Amino acid sequence: MRRKTGLAGHPADVGARIISVRPEPDARGRAGDIWGPRHRGAAVLMPYEWIPTAGPGAPRAELHLWPYRSLPRRGMVWFLGGTAALIALPLIVAIGSPILWGLLPFFGAAVGGIWWALNRSFRDGEVLEELRIWEDRMTLVRYNPRGPRQDWEANPHWVRPILHPSGGPARRPVKNYLTLKGGPREVELGAFLAEDERRALYGEVAERLDAARAAPRV
Repeated sequence: MRRKTGLAGHPADVGARIISVRPEPDARGRAGDIWGPRHRGAAVLMPYEWIPTAGPGAPRAELHLWPYRSLPRRGMVWFLGGTAALIALPLIVAIGSPILWGLLPFFGAAVGGIWWALNRSFRDGEVLEELRIWEDRMTLVRYNPRGPRQDWEANPHWVRPILHPSGGPARRPVKNYLTLKGGPREVELGAFLAEDERRALYGEVAERLDAARAAPRV
């Protein structure tokens, strides 16, 4: 992939079979609190979305993907507050005693360590991938939390999605590893998604590639 800097974000798209919800990226291009997939009756909230496109020069299909998070930032605050309260309970008996001052540094270190670990986990999960498909070209952009942006571009007439039963070209120990093959090199797509999510995404990407190939060039 070629490496650049920059970012763009778009509103969410609600479909009939798969519903996706994603907050807008902040000024640095990082997505905010992400709830990930949940069940609401027969619908499933997935950690990716197909963006509505319209207008001259707009892609025929646009996809955004991000890692699933079981604990949003609001939940992290509640968890941290509850943990701090539980840790502080034994300190109540030491109120007014010199022992309290000896225990406070350990209390602060424990709460601070938990906050640092949770915050580090959130920052490592701030990944965003954007796939755009036109009639004559397609692009994949990956925004990394601790590195520069990565870009990939190819002709959709030569690209096909591949669902590897295990590993794929990167030989990762995962099932249903999804890649795009046919450009400068084979690239992974949604490697952070769950196995069933990658399987569902494979069919959706294949459908939109077929539609782009069949569409007349403008």
